[in-house]
Amino acid sequence: MKPANLLFIISDQHQAAAMGCAGHPLVQTPNLDRIAEGGTRFSNAYTNCAICVPVRAALATGQYVHQIGKWDNGFPYDGSVPSWGHRLKEEGYIVDSIGKLHFRSADDDNGFTREIEPLHVVDGIGDPASGIRDGSIRRDWRPAIEEAGPADSTYQQYDIRNRENAIKWLRAHADDDKPWVLFLSFVTPHPPWFSPPDTYDQYPHDSIAMPAQWRESDWPRHPAYEYMRRFFSSEQPFPEAMIRRLNAVYYGICTFLDQQIGQVLAEMDALNLRDSTRIVYTSDHGEHIGARGIYGKFTMYEEASNIPFIMSGPDVPPGKVVDTPISLIDCYPTILDAVGCPPPDDSVRKPGNSLWDIASGDEQERTVFSEYHAIGSRNAYYMLRDRRYKYIYHVAAPAQLFDLTADPCELNDLAMDPDARTRQLLAGYEAQLREILDPEAVDRRAKADQAARIESLGGREAVVARGVFTNSPAPGETPKFRRFVKAGD
Repeated sequence: MKPANLLFIISDQHQAAAMGCAGHPLVQTPNLDRIAEGGTRFSNAYTNCAICVPVRAALATGQYVHQIGKWDNGFPYDGSVPSWGHRLKEEGYIVDSIGKLHFRSADDDNGFTREIEPLHVVDGIGDPASGIRDGSIRRDWRPAIEEAGPADSTYQQYDIRNRENAIKWLRAHADDDKPWVLFLSFVTPHPPWFSPPDTYDQYPHDSIAMPAQWRESDWPRHPAYEYMRRFFSSEQPFPEAMIRRLNAVYYGICTFLDQQIGQVLAEMDALNLRDSTRIVYTSDHGEHIGARGIYGKFTMYEEASNIPFIMSGPDVPPGKVVDTPISLIDCYPTILDAVGCPPPDDSVRKPGNSLWDIASGDEQERTVFSEYHAIGSRNAYYMLRDRRYKYIYHVAAPAQLFDLTADPCELNDLAMDPDARTRQLLAGYEAQLREILDPEAVDRRAKADQAARIESLGGREAVVARGVFTNSPAPGETPKFRRFVKAGD
């Protein structure tokens, strides 16, 4: 594959299904659709952890969360584990970032030659209270959902600046002799739940299909999700009209995001960069928007774990959809290959594979892995996903198994009433998981690290007294801390 520039575009909390090219009957994403039409879309792409800080560290380093110990939003990446950016810099490439990184600080060497208006975690600390997982405190997300509607937000303003910064950057580097990498990171459609009025109006509420298992009577009663609903104060259902409005807001933000991407692509065309530049579009994780009675990410259900992933440009097959499972861990070798950078000469195990070869080849059997140790969970859970099945292992709770070929909406948990064949499948997947890690031992290690982190910040009382914020503020915005809710309140 001939080296070329790479524009790597990542958004935040974009559900894989919420694109026209993914078959959504309502969501309007014409610019992403055009990338997919001229390139390759991976239908089974997954996050390696369904929350921002851990998975962005995993994407940067090409290693799983448990390998690098970045368990939750209180363990931001600090550059100490080499990233693909560090490798590119070693070889003399320009590798710049624009927008959200959610690392510790711009004062760290995060692997970029330049960070343009980055969004990092609050105070270099992030959200260490994510590590308090004993059920003694919870967070009330009801007001944010109840207030959802058409309005401006600092996140929209920030993404407009990210768009303009990207356009300026492309103009400055259009004639570079050596291939470059631009990591362009938009923060939408992550909450706050406000959509531009013009894109919100594109989604009449009566046209919106309700999310899977949105009715309280249909909620999965697995203990992990019962705990999660209580933790986020959503154990009481929201009215149908409110869920419809929330979905209209989310779709409107997705369309707003697509518009920003479209303007960047238009500038690439004006600069004649398309023939010399490969493009990747993806997101760090998805969003439930009320499916299963859950709001946010956090789970291994498709709404949260399945992510968009599209590639286009030189040597990428046009109009192709690949069902081979992939994950964000694969980005490390993919980025290096795009510009012709050799891999590092080290012994660190990086489980990913370059996606350019997978895009050009035949469908293959492949299993991807994800894990979760963060906010809203009492114990760890892990996912294995191959072309047909999804297996979810819960520490100290029942496993789950879904046949996504027969049951793409994950309505029938085969593990709830297993026959002999299902029991054999469950045993096989558990054995496969234990080849990757010891799930109980990793759960204990994560909790020990979280306890030590909280102690290093003054202890539990100090961390709780600091308060909580719903979303990290955009650059220049002051974080709005709120008090935690005690479990019995």
